[in-house]
Amino acid sequence: MKTTTTPAARAGRREWTGLAVLMLALLLVSMDVSVLYFAVPFISAELRPSATEQLWIFDIYGFVLAGLLITMGALGDRIGRRRLLLTGATAFGAASLLAAYADSTATLIAARALLGVGGATLMPSTLALVRNMFHDAKQRGTAIGVWTATLTGGIALGPVLSGILLEHFWWGSIFLINIPAMLLLLLLAPLLVPESRNPATGRFDLISAALSLGALLPVIYGIKEMARDGVSPVRVLAIVGGLLVGALFLHRQRTGAYPMVDLALFRRRGFGGSLAVNLLAMFAIVGFAIFTTQHLQLVLGLSPLRAALWSLVPSLAVGAVAPAAAALAQRVERAYLIGAGFGIAMVGFAVLTRVTPQTPLWLLLVGASVYAGGLVMVMSLVTELVIGAAPPEQAGVASALTESSSELGGALGMAILGSVGAAVYRREIVDGLPTGLPTDSGDAAQETLGGALAVAQGLPAELADAVRHAAAVAFTDGLHLAAYAAMAVMLLGAVTALAALRGVRPADSTAVAAEPTGPADTSLSSVSR
Repeated sequence: MKTTTTPAARAGRREWTGLAVLMLALLLVSMDVSVLYFAVPFISAELRPSATEQLWIFDIYGFVLAGLLITMGALGDRIGRRRLLLTGATAFGAASLLAAYADSTATLIAARALLGVGGATLMPSTLALVRNMFHDAKQRGTAIGVWTATLTGGIALGPVLSGILLEHFWWGSIFLINIPAMLLLLLLAPLLVPESRNPATGRFDLISAALSLGALLPVIYGIKEMARDGVSPVRVLAIVGGLLVGALFLHRQRTGAYPMVDLALFRRRGFGGSLAVNLLAMFAIVGFAIFTTQHLQLVLGLSPLRAALWSLVPSLAVGAVAPAAAALAQRVERAYLIGAGFGIAMVGFAVLTRVTPQTPLWLLLVGASVYAGGLVMVMSLVTELVIGAAPPEQAGVASALTESSSELGGALGMAILGSVGAAVYRREIVDGLPTGLPTDSGDAAQETLGGALAVAQGLPAELADAVRHAAAVAFTDGLHLAAYAAMAVMLLGAVTALAALRGVRPADSTAVAAEPTGPADTSLSSVSR
């Protein structure tokens, strides 16, 4: 059929207002990645989780969310992205209520897992709906820049809001803030956000859904455990088993009648490379955030509120990076801009290797601002490449793949960089602790920085100061090694971008059939409007 290129319909006031509604959902989902950072001491004091349980409280949300994103993206393509959004908002609000009033570590971990389920319905819905609300390439680039800024801003805002709430309320309040926002979303989304779905999809493949989850979770579990405690047969088997399940998943997508993921997407130039670059960026930006927040609160001794407000400085400093990157991309090759973003982030991590317990606060903030600015540039550009490359009818799955790489990267970053820091801490604290500590106190101090500070509270002043100093030095030694590891990942990201993304531009979906298709037309653009 002959095709011509005609101007795409430009979005109006309703679409931009609808975008604001979608960003409300995205903001809350991304906040839950980081909302626990400043709540750790309070949760530890009340629920007394072990070091492993504490890691699972953090990790389970991202693991479940990442594991279900592809499933939920495919489901949204079939039943409607707005319908999935509203279902997810209801589930997210209910899980938030359970987390707020959790009376045990097991209950909190379960609630965080349910939040991950709700979040997995929300994230692909928001980006897929953005893809189908904005057909003009330039407007879509701006909207995706807003989406990226909201995602990273939510991660930064999570600790701020939790710090403010922890200053006045109990730790469960950090989850209750989700409920009124979700109620607002349920009221406004049906009025402002148009429904969209893929009219040509077949039945939903439950076996593929199970395989996608079964592939991801064992791999992440094995990597997390190996990074923290070393290699063991069980951990190796978990990784191998997950990879085998992943191979079965790919085989089913290649041969099944109704695949969840059209593997032809990966034959589109730059699609797979963009996902890999996005994963590496999120690995660093999420994985390192816990070091900066704990340094503010536990090493420098700031209150949760003051620490939260200071942690907002990097976000404010890089607030204009995503729009600026979009503007530069009109004139400069995207691959070079993405590589430059990784290079800027590497400089920021290098600054953080100079941080000690005695250095001024501004050095930490400068390093964090620089690496955050570089990575926000990367994320905004690669998200536009991925979403622009996918046809509108596959927006849900493409969005899910983008967010899967983000969540998987963030979860792996928290697990691996956190485990690197924890391993260095446990190794260094042994030589730094003063002699004469009771055995149980010494063991508690060697587990975590928070545990060492809790031990110090019950000791005489001179001994307490020695424990605090040893713990702070051991923690910053762990921070340094994590920063060096992040620098290596940034170098890998720059090389990947230059090798895989040169010459790649986001597709401008303005090619339409010259001949009318008549009343039988079921194109997604007609559904979405």
